Amino acid sequence: MKLLDRYLQNVRIKQAKRFVRKNDSVLDIGSVDGVMFEQWRGYISKGIGVDPTLEAKISTEFYELYPGYFPDACPKGELFNAITLLAVLEHIPTAQQTQLAIDCYNYLLPKGRLIITVPSPQVDQILEVLLKLKLIEGMSLEEHYGYKPEDTEVIFKAPYFKLLHKERFQLGLNNLFVFEKL
Repeated sequence: MKLLDRYLQNVRIKQAKRFVRKNDSVLDIGSVDGVMFEQWRGYISKGIGVDPTLEAKISTEFYELYPGYFPDACPKGELFNAITLLAVLEHIPTAQQTQLAIDCYNYLLPKGRLIITVPSPQVDQILEVLLKLKLIEGMSLEEHYGYKPEDTEVIFKAPYFKLLHKERFQLGLNNLFVFEKL
């Protein structure tokens, strides 16, 4: 991961942490290498991550990362106080988004929080330029399909979730949504 990739990742992690409560258990969908859990060490009680780019399971005393896709790669029967999807939703095909919402609901404890960041549509053009300049890597732009941030509230709605907070950050190029399980 290049320096700019890591910077962008860290900004999303910092935004998400504001809505994670002390000692929460957290499921991170699209966890990559577990950097979020390392940054939150001592703040959350435990972390479980899933990511299709992982080649093998990674275990520490504080978190575990599983290769594969949510929910199939997740340990069965575990419930979490929070689920994070940071720069992930724009990679999920439209036909799978409703099921994703149901699966998130099923993995959350009552009043659990779902914390999502998604880029604004114009970000794809910026990322293409940054990729050509070799300033970033690994953004999986081929999976982006023009996701519209306003669709997030449609996907994660009643009877499963209620919106607690939404905002734009990074000069409006990123969007943060926080939902609570109903």
